Amino acid sequence: MYNPCAFFSGQRPLSLSRLEIPASLRIAVAAPHPDDFDAIAITMRWFQKNGNEIELAVLTSGSSGVEDGFAGARTPDAKRQVREAEQRASCELFGLDPTRLEFLRLSEDSEAHPLANVDNLATVRTFLLRVRPDIIFLPHGKDTNVAHQRTHEFVTGVVEKERLSVLLCLNEDPKSLNIRRDLTVWFSESDAGWKARLLRLHASQHERNLRTRGRGFDERILSMNRRAAVESGSSALYAEAFELACYERGRLEPDGSC
Repeated sequence: MYNPCAFFSGQRPLSLSRLEIPASLRIAVAAPHPDDFDAIAITMRWFQKNGNEIELAVLTSGSSGVEDGFAGARTPDAKRQVREAEQRASCELFGLDPTRLEFLRLSEDSEAHPLANVDNLATVRTFLLRVRPDIIFLPHGKDTNVAHQRTHEFVTGVVEKERLSVLLCLNEDPKSLNIRRDLTVWFSESDAGWKARLLRLHASQHERNLRTRGRGFDERILSMNRRAAVESGSSALYAEAFELACYERGRLEPDGSC
């Protein structure tokens, strides 16, 4: 059985558009919150056009990100419903088969962070073993967001225990710390406009960002993508960036190298 990491070898940073990726490779996205899929939408669209099967699991409700009273939501369950409806709407615009979207609804603490317990780990394990992905997109482990940290811990825990040969693509986020940009996906202004439409469908996050940060959710993510393009020395306007972690039968290759 081949290791999917073999398709991502070469001098880094790699450009996804220059790689020959078989359509047979299965893609899983472990998204801590509703909206994390949309933050890497350009990359996901590339794989969708390439013919790869994409399975999206949203791990938590993201209820803490909904301001009290938004769309009439005041309870954690009502806020969860708001965020899940936003994710369904954005996936519909993206063109993801609705049967490929799953809400895991992990148990959470009072701040809506997923609990680091055996039940939550088992739920993530069930998803990954059902999908049997070759590539998993997930947050970087070095991140100030607790849900991002826990998602990384759950996924890597399953990969190591089940001795999986898999490529982990750790996506850059505004809260990522010291990420290594091994893989980049360049995109244009017109692509950015499409991505912004997806991000704005997460209205609870868009309006909260406008109020608390003075800029919308779309601009927060796209400004990160602009910075990644500049710092990568590209003439492209935007880039989604990922650190690669290559696992061979559950063991991380030295420096994550492929």
